[in-house]
Amino acid sequence: MDRKTVLKYYRKKILLWILILAAIVTALIYGPKYGIDQKIVVLTTLVLGIFTQIFAGITSLVAIIPFIGPLVIKVISIPIFYILNAMGWIVSGVAIKKGYAHELAKSRTVTLALLIGIILGYILGHAVPLD
Repeated sequence: MDRKTVLKYYRKKILLWILILAAIVTALIYGPKYGIDQKIVVLTTLVLGIFTQIFAGITSLVAIIPFIGPLVIKVISIPIFYILNAMGWIVSGVAIKKGYAHELAKSRTVTLALLIGIILGYILGHAVPLD
C-alpha cells in the first residue's frame, strides 16, 4: 500500500484518533482549572488507547514517513523493550528472595515453550505458502 491508500483506508480511524488526542490535550490543559485530576486523564488515555488501538495507529502513521519514520519508531520501541526486560529481572529477583524460585522456574519454562512455539509457527508459516 502506498501512502495515499493507507490514509484513505484509515481516514475514519485517523479522525477518531485526532479527536481523542484533542480531548486529551484539552483535559490536560484545562483540567486543573476545573478540578479534573491528572491521574484520571492519564487513566482515561490509557483505556482509550488500548481499546481504540491508537498507539499502534500512531506508530504506523509515523512509520510511513520516509527515512525518519522507521528511525523514530526504533528509538521509541527499543527502550520500551529494555524497560520491560529490566522489570522482569527485578520481579524475578524479588520473587527468588521471597522463596518463589520453584514457581519462577515453572513460569520461565512455560514462557520459553511459548516463545519457541511462536518462532516455529512463524518459520513454518513462511516456509509453507498458502496461496
